[in-house]
Amino acid sequence: QVQLVESGGDIVQPGGSLRLSCAASGFRFTGTWVYWVRQPPGKGLEWVSTLNAGGGSKYYHNSVKGRFTASSDPAKNLLYLEMNNLTSDDTAVYYCAQKRGPRLIDPTALHDFDYWGQGTQVTVSS
Repeated sequence: QVQLVESGGDIVQPGGSLRLSCAASGFRFTGTWVYWVRQPPGKGLEWVSTLNAGGGSKYYHNSVKGRFTASSDPAKNLLYLEMNNLTSDDTAVYYCAQKRGPRLIDPTALHDFDYWGQGTQVTVSS
């Protein structure tokens, strides 16, 4: 059974950095697309990043491009999202998610995915 567990969320100051982790199990990293998405308070789900869990191609929403870096460590079954230069607009519950098959282009809800975690709260505030 696929399980995804996010961690690392915290309260950080604007301009700060934070690394989120996602412990993943139940699927092969190689050839599997995985996703980071977020839900800001009072807003719908926003796509953040897509990466091949086994390494390789990565994609980012333009709002985080150049600031966030998604990565994976297949040997440890871990996914990461390194976030830099955080702003209040980055405040959200962050989820890692997985879906078998072709890359999902425009996810707008968690149910677009096969699996997702419980989320971890990131709050950017001074």
